Formats: sequence, structure tokens, C-alpha cells
Amino acid sequence: MGARWFRQPIDRTAEMATCNIMSNTVAREIERAGERCEGTSLYAADGSRKYLNRAERERALAAAESLDPDEALFALALAWTGARVSEVLALTPQSFQMESGVVAISTLKRRRLSVREVPVPTSLMEALDSHFGLRAAQLDPTSSRKRLWPWHRVTAWRVVKDIMQRGGVTGRPACPRGFRHGFGVGTLQSGVPINLVQRWLGHAKISTTAIYAGACGPEEREIAGRFWNHPSPARAPLHEILGPGDPSGAGRR
Repeated sequence: MGARWFRQPIDRTAEMATCNIMSNTVAREIERAGERCEGTSLYAADGSRKYLNRAERERALAAAESLDPDEALFALALAWTGARVSEVLALTPQSFQMESGVVAISTLKRRRLSVREVPVPTSLMEALDSHFGLRAAQLDPTSSRKRLWPWHRVTAWRVVKDIMQRGGVTGRPACPRGFRHGFGVGTLQSGVPINLVQRWLGHAKISTTAIYAGACGPEEREIAGRFWNHPSPARAPLHEILGPGDPSGAGRR
């Protein structure tokens, strides 16, 4: 009699759990890799920009508001706190100080517990309270400790990528770190003191925060405009250099 082969039934629950663990691990490594190079430059080795500029940020925020409230509020929390994905995913009702408009964020990459307080717009705080019932949840010991977004990091990344695509943002900035880098650049360009930006971002060293000061802001462009528009005796007008009726400049040597 030939050998009989028996096929063991597949445990779908265990299979899904294994897939979730693997996906979570991959996302964590991606996030860590991004954080390791966070304080080095605003540009990647290939010259591509890492941060969202003002126009891209506005488009992304506008796109976020058209999504499901859970997804929209997650993106807005990322954008207005400058926090990392895992830090926002860890937020619970007890993380929010409703009256003062402040969110307490547990900082990653620290050997000891480190919590930073970041102010957020009143409109965002009200929207979070309206959707998640923060005030009511804070009164219950169990509900106050439940995560607002019980997602895996993979899901969070997918939500942000969808928002960036809807907002027409492409390239390296089109990811959660684009919001974080854009927060750093935007706050400094708005005149926020660098020591406050350092604290809000959870940087251990102010030299890391100073990287964001390297972006060319509107004030810098205004100053450059003084040079562009300043008459110089050593510089002839463009139409004189090119010659009348000769936009190519070929007739003037």
C-alpha cells in the first residue's frame, strides 16, 4: 500500500498574526532608517528634498480633510505636532490637556522616559474631542488609556501616502517624515525660537534642529530680491545685452 499523505489544516489566525508582526517589523525598520538620517541634511544623497514646502503642506492638509475622520485627524496630528508616526499612534485621551490646548508626546529614541508638550491649534483640539470624545474618555480610567488610532505603522504610512497622492505631492517628501521635516522648516521660518522647535520635535541636540534653518524661506528670498532689483553700474539692462529685436543675443557680440 502506498504511503498516505495528510495535509495539516492551515491556522489562518496564526498566519495573519505572523503577517502583521512581519509588516510591523518592516515598517519599524523603515522608520528607524529614516530617523537615523534625520539630522544630517534636508536633502538626500541624490539631491532630492526631504521636507514638505509650504505649498505642498497646504495641499496635503487640504487633501487630508476630504478623507475619513480617523485618517484625516491622524494626518493633521502629524502635521501640527511634528511628531513621528509611532509617537502619534501612541496617543491616548490622557495625552491631551484640553483647556491649555497641549498634547503630551512620549519621545522615542530615549533611554529614559521623556515626554514633551506640544501646543496644537484650537480647531484641531476641538475636532479631536468631537470625534473621539476626549473629555468623556478622560473621566474613565480604562478609556483614557486606549489609543486613538489602534493601527499598525504600515496602515499609518499607507494613509499618509494616500493623502500625499491626493495632494499631488511626490518624491521623498511624500511620506510621514515629510510632515515632520516640514514642521521643523515651517516653524523656524515663522519665527519660532529654535529652542522651542527643538523641544517640540524632541531633539536631544539643538544642532539637529539647526539643520532646518538651512531651508530658504520667504524672508531670505525677500532679501535676495533687494539684490536682484538694485541697479548696478556694472550691469547693463537685459535688453541692452541682447540687443533690440534679437532675443537670442546672437546679433550682439
